[in-house]
Amino acid sequence: MAQDMTLLWGSGSPPCWRVMIALEEKNLQGYNHKLLSFEKMEHKSQEVLDINPRGQLPSFKHGDVAVNESYAACFYLESQFKSQGNKLIPDSPAEQALMYQRMFEGLTFYEKLSKTNAVIYYNWFIPEGERHDSALQRNKESLATELKLWEGYLQKLGSGAHLAGPSFSLADVTVFPTVATLFRFGLSAECYPHLGEYYTLLKERPSVKASWPPHWLENPKGQDTLKDI
Repeated sequence: MAQDMTLLWGSGSPPCWRVMIALEEKNLQGYNHKLLSFEKMEHKSQEVLDINPRGQLPSFKHGDVAVNESYAACFYLESQFKSQGNKLIPDSPAEQALMYQRMFEGLTFYEKLSKTNAVIYYNWFIPEGERHDSALQRNKESLATELKLWEGYLQKLGSGAHLAGPSFSLADVTVFPTVATLFRFGLSAECYPHLGEYYTLLKERPSVKASWPPHWLENPKGQDTLKDI
């Protein structure tokens, strides 16, 4: 089955990482994959465009079926391989509802971190002549507000919990890469202890370790962009 799958991906991209974690959780190791460079604009290559007309990563195919949006790919993998690997959608209505809620809140969380309200990638996405310290400060304040929400969610669930309750679910598959990116860029576990505990718990999970971004392994230190958030 996995031999019929192809994933084009970029190291450190949370959307790519979501799909890779899902593949590991469903025991679909052995899929075809190719690491591409954002810096070299390889995500705009014809190879990618043939699968994903938007020229974005991840680009994922299973046989003749292309599923490129990371959330869609995760849902697809859980739906097609329900009885294989780990179950990623809980049976409990309350846990299932919370899973869906946190998953889609996770999209807002990721946006606060990256593109539209850039903090980490401010200098990457915003042309030099359009950069303003006041805009960056607003973005940081918006991210801090978002972080307090997630800190509160985890505090309410208690020590050792996952995002939708006691079990690892698609909420964790989709949101953990954002959390890991925050700590990669210097978020303080002292300021956000519950997020820090969650990060420490999940980074040891086999699916996460197996899909850890290779350039993070090569340079474990990371950056301190978010140390004052």
